[in-house]
Amino acid sequence: MRRQRLRPLPRSCRIHERMAINTFARKEIKFLLDMQQYAELAEEIRKYMEPDKYCVGGKEYGIYNIYYDTPDDYLIRESLSKPYYKEKIRLRSYYSPASDDSLVFLEIKKKIGGVVTKRRVSMTLGESAEYLATRKKPAVKKYITGQVFSELDAFLDHYPIQPKQYISYQREAFFGKDNSDFRLTFDRKITERRYDLGLDHESYGNQIIRSDQRLMEVKVSDAIPDWLVRKLSELGIFKTSFSKYGMAYTNYIREKVSESSKVYVSGISVVKNNILLNRSV
Repeated sequence: MRRQRLRPLPRSCRIHERMAINTFARKEIKFLLDMQQYAELAEEIRKYMEPDKYCVGGKEYGIYNIYYDTPDDYLIRESLSKPYYKEKIRLRSYYSPASDDSLVFLEIKKKIGGVVTKRRVSMTLGESAEYLATRKKPAVKKYITGQVFSELDAFLDHYPIQPKQYISYQREAFFGKDNSDFRLTFDRKITERRYDLGLDHESYGNQIIRSDQRLMEVKVSDAIPDWLVRKLSELGIFKTSFSKYGMAYTNYIREKVSESSKVYVSGISVVKNNILLNRSV
């Protein structure tokens, strides 16, 4: 049987995507810090930023995700090829382990030319399982929620997804004192696994970054503030390309390659022990 090639959603399915960009567009710039850089930068951040309301008492909070993908991992392979347009879908909880009546968020995240938009709907974990299996939606009270469900329906019509990756982490979050649209986060204990793919399980698995590192994300709708640019330069902190799901998937492929010299994974080539993530076919 000839294999059908999957393609990004047709233009007609991206109407709400443009609406979302006009309303929620932002850039996400990532940096990987050592502990000395983190400590010195944190002192400067407190002068200009406030802890997020979810960082009660200035403490971090947990984020727990299930990423969905096609059986051949098309979405992550396409993402790692760095196209102009890419998208992914995930289920997120702020509790671990979650129960059937716990609040979760089903999200579509898209990146177009470096600009990121995220749209999501909330429901219980039990309702999310039913929606993903049968498309039965919980009661919708807001117009915008119905619009996001339309996007989700279009996405699920196009991609035969299934749970493929668990990722959790502990996060510190801040927002600008003079600009609440400017956000900055530090993530640690980034944990991944490709089994027990349910939010009703505890957080455990392999660590993606070292315990003495922090992944910083700067989320801005325009330019990075001058004070932060100066401090990043002073501390020798430079932006990096980093995807939690992408790193987890790359590590998974490396493990498969190390287990067998004849392993075949669609879209992957191994040349002189280097893993090449090819454009999806």
